[in-house]
Amino acid sequence: MSSTITNLLIGCHKRGTPSPSFVSDIALGHGGSPYVTVLLFTSGVGYGAKYADPLTTPTDYGEQVAFQGNDDLAVACDGSPFIVVYPWTPGVGFGVKYLDPGVLPVGSDGYVPAFCDNTDIALAQLSSPRIWAAPWTSGVGFGVKYADPLTLPAGSGYGCAFCGNTDIAVVTLTTPYVQCYPWTPGAGFGVKYANPLIACVGSAHGVKFCGNTDIGIAGHGTERVSAYPWTPGAGFGAKYAAPATKPAGQAFDIAFCGNTDVAVSHTTSPRHTTYPWTPGVGWGIKYADPGVLPGTSYCVNFFGNHDVGFAHTVAPNITSYPWTPGVGFGVKYANPAVVLPGLADGVVFR
Repeated sequence: MSSTITNLLIGCHKRGTPSPSFVSDIALGHGGSPYVTVLLFTSGVGYGAKYADPLTTPTDYGEQVAFQGNDDLAVACDGSPFIVVYPWTPGVGFGVKYLDPGVLPVGSDGYVPAFCDNTDIALAQLSSPRIWAAPWTSGVGFGVKYADPLTLPAGSGYGCAFCGNTDIAVVTLTTPYVQCYPWTPGAGFGVKYANPLIACVGSAHGVKFCGNTDIGIAGHGTERVSAYPWTPGAGFGAKYAAPATKPAGQAFDIAFCGNTDVAVSHTTSPRHTTYPWTPGVGWGIKYADPGVLPGTSYCVNFFGNHDVGFAHTVAPNITSYPWTPGVGFGVKYANPAVVLPGLADGVVFR
């Protein structure tokens, strides 16, 4: 890539706060080798060139993915070591894979990785203890695994998310479906917060915090989505009323666009549903669907407040749109020139 593009990329801020150039990268976890693919992405333009694949690819099916600022990229995968992390350089791409953690996640399938700023890394996985976490240092890699929480999540872990550096949430297939813990970098899990007074309806597959004011959960129950006010150190508030128009199918993921909007990926057309969001109030009236719909959507993420991307089951397995808070979807971006070798389970913008 040109030095101009490289300089623009290096000037980008952390994911969710793009620089004035709006030049970034989009990473995808997917089936089929190399299991992770990263493309250049420019807001208002769309997909650019594909980065070269990493020298050492993940060992199996790529699930969800996460950037740590501009410095690192984590991939959850179905085969041991279940989490793989690479140095990342905007405009250059993958560095040499970090050494695997000294104490590997056990059992089966890593599903969702999450960074806590540049100090820690966590992985939701299907086998007990369902949540795994370790210190993280960019340029060095994994530290010594944190002790498991005293109260383990109930059921297979399908999602996790940090609330700043104060809390961590895990969603599972078994009641109470969402479990949250205080988090201290360098110390790890605190004593589990009390469960919400009104539980999620059905198994949960995705979770995100809206800043430090709210938490949203995507799931397979009749409501499809649940959301609660959130207070670090106190926990769940009274559950928000369900949206007037619920997602049409089983929900797999949820993402907030700052504190103004929220998107849900799900089965059944239109396969993604988006709403205005107001902390303290909750769901607004559903935005109109875009003109061109994706396949069954497994993951959703926003790029700042300018774009939104959905990982899904139908070629090209990634669909992205311009996004305007208060307005909604723009015209779908042209498909990337590179076709993924399998369905996509994860998408994230740097």
